[in-house]
Amino acid sequence: MNAAERVRRAYARIAAVDRPEVWIDLRPQAEAEAEAAAVDARVAAGEHLPLAGTVCAVKGNIDVAGLPTTAGCPAFAYRPERDAPAVARLRAAGAVVLGTTNLDQFATGLVGTRSPYGAVRGGVDPGRISGGSSSGSAVAVALDLVDLALGTDTAGSGRVPAALNGIVGLKPTPGLVPTEGVVPACASLDCVSVFARTVDRAEAALRLIADQSPPPPARRPGPWRIAVPAPARLGVLADGWAEAFTAAAARFAAAGAELRDLDLTPFDTVAAMLYEGAFVAERYAAVGEFVDAQAERGDPGLDPVVAGIVRAAREVPAHRLYADLAALDRLRAAALAELGDTDALLLPTTSWHPTFAEVAADPVGSNARLGRFTNSANLLGLCALAVPAGTVDGLPFGVMLVGPARTEERLASLARLLTEPPARLAVFGAHLTGQPLNGQLAALGGRFVSSVRTAPAYRLYALDTVPPKPGLVRVEQGGAGIAGELWELPAAGLGILLAALPHPMALGPVDLADGSRAPGFLCEPAALTGAEDITAAGGWVAHLRG
Repeated sequence: MNAAERVRRAYARIAAVDRPEVWIDLRPQAEAEAEAAAVDARVAAGEHLPLAGTVCAVKGNIDVAGLPTTAGCPAFAYRPERDAPAVARLRAAGAVVLGTTNLDQFATGLVGTRSPYGAVRGGVDPGRISGGSSSGSAVAVALDLVDLALGTDTAGSGRVPAALNGIVGLKPTPGLVPTEGVVPACASLDCVSVFARTVDRAEAALRLIADQSPPPPARRPGPWRIAVPAPARLGVLADGWAEAFTAAAARFAAAGAELRDLDLTPFDTVAAMLYEGAFVAERYAAVGEFVDAQAERGDPGLDPVVAGIVRAAREVPAHRLYADLAALDRLRAAALAELGDTDALLLPTTSWHPTFAEVAADPVGSNARLGRFTNSANLLGLCALAVPAGTVDGLPFGVMLVGPARTEERLASLARLLTEPPARLAVFGAHLTGQPLNGQLAALGGRFVSSVRTAPAYRLYALDTVPPKPGLVRVEQGGAGIAGELWELPAAGLGILLAALPHPMALGPVDLADGSRAPGFLCEPAALTGAEDITAAGGWVAHLRG
């Protein structure tokens, strides 16, 4: 659809969903439609706009010209004269910004409840938190109100809400996307992040908003290598999450990745330093004087938990910061040594999905549990990508790939092994259940779906191969239905299978008796010279049984 149509659809969806807590400022529809009409006119004039027909939302601590930047605090609000660079680049590519979204005040929190504009309810279960601090941006994407949303990520704010709402959250390497026009949380660690419903869309948006950077570090040739901590190293997870994580790791292995264990200790230690160490002092440097003044005035719009965290940070002595910087250097070296030549570290994105009551009972402790796996990435200078990995008890479960600086494209390629829909494959010979090559399907993550039969348009031949296998060919007349099986396997696994397919076998469309079509193993006609026609047996297994 064109830009104007997409804007109208978005506002209709916003009205139907009725989640006002998602937004801090939503632009009037007429204003957004006028901007969309201008985009359509540019496209009609021949201009290439890669995001034409796309609508997006922007976290309320990122400048959008024409809207107040509040950072989740009404008394802090100011009207920026221009868009932040990340916003300007999206608009230049044809995206229409619908408004600014709710957040944990001053981007301090991973819960999505610390806002005078209201707690943002989860996109799947409104009785649970959305995660934060980029709460509104994540839920806007999860509820299909927008196609893309910008967030920020200092401790996990662009990844935790992605995981809790079943969407993609891409946190780039620190410094890759300009943070000009962003109200700082910790200025030296802040990142502008991207939310989307697919890896492809998140990666495409990041390319548009990022500064040009040096090429990514070279990787050692060979299969994908993923560091996966043993379950015992992960600590306490919500019920069923350890099993879901193990299943996600198995899917990577089935797609051909090499899994390696590693010690999480340096990552855990760095994660704890973000709030428990001296680095929290930077939050006071960002907004501390304002928070002090508002607290003394008794401003009801000041979140008490956020104010407590920010005001306590002013007491951190300078010598402690220097000690923590030295410790961080040592821990960074240890963490990178643990990663070695792996392409990524696989982790659960977070450790649980609390209810509002659980967060209210222990706001700081709940936040710490949510950020256990995310807090370390920016202090270590790493990039990360949070992706959905199924559900547990009906709620989204997500995993996170963490990689060296400037390896965002590599993480996206890895994530596709997990997120792309499975491919179907029809087999009629040595890959059938109980046959010699069936183990290849299992090793690639294959799953038996059902027994099938081809449409009556094929003939089957016994080829002179080791191990013995048949050749299935389509014929214009004189064909019959041939028995086989339908399997599902990861799309990447199908690619691996195809790359290793020996001559004279080929992969092509096979028409099935129920009228559907699936990729299947066929045989080149030239290989049939001298082969025995076994069509009358009705299938390979029946032929072997005699």
